[in-house]
Amino acid sequence: MTTDIATTAGQTQILVVDDDGEIRRLVAKFLRENGFHVLVARDGSEMKACLAQTHVDLIVLDVMLPGTNGLDLCRDLRRSSSLPIIMLTAKGDDTDRIVGLEIGADDYLAKPFNPRELLARINAVLRRTSSATSTQAGAHNRARGFVFDGWRIDTTKRELLNADGIVIDLSSAEYDLLIAFVEAPQRVLTREQLLDSARNRTASGFDRSIDVLVSRLRRKIDNDDSDESTSRIKTVRGQGYFFKPDVTVS
Repeated sequence: MTTDIATTAGQTQILVVDDDGEIRRLVAKFLRENGFHVLVARDGSEMKACLAQTHVDLIVLDVMLPGTNGLDLCRDLRRSSSLPIIMLTAKGDDTDRIVGLEIGADDYLAKPFNPRELLARINAVLRRTSSATSTQAGAHNRARGFVFDGWRIDTTKRELLNADGIVIDLSSAEYDLLIAFVEAPQRVLTREQLLDSARNRTASGFDRSIDVLVSRLRRKIDNDDSDESTSRIKTVRGQGYFFKPDVTVS
């Protein structure tokens, strides 16, 4: 693991976790050339040690790691943190990609990849997670909060509270997907519209990531025993999704 853990003033800090030394070197060099401060780790142990010592703004996390794999590390992080995570998966391995999104990764990229695409994904995720500041300043004319079925979204804190006042942990992509829904309740939103809001990138016809995100969000805002017919998010076949509750602005 790198021993240089002091964040340069004004720089965003990225942690690259990959057991391939050449990938770590090349990615770190490219990101540093593009203005980021970069830390590297070879496995989950080094990743955890780094996170315990310094602030990190985003993790680039390989799935195939020695010891604890990237999927399990992502799952563990999501239990206590909404830190943005971009997963690196084997080329064409849809299973790892879908599982990664289901357990809370914010985006994914298949190996081998173009460093410029990784840079674009990092910038997109960081824009999304930093949008709270511009939102509070009125850049998107959003309200401070939304209420539906007794649940509340505090847009200042980017928090979702259930009817008992308990904060429900959401990844940045899940939060932005929910915001897209509550800003347009009882209106059909296409997958492309939702992807634009929740992932800030263009969807392809074969991209199931929005369906995975909706599934994750449903599990968090619906009752444990609810199904498609009682879910707050209705699937409109061939069109997209529809948020059923009445929403009030607070």
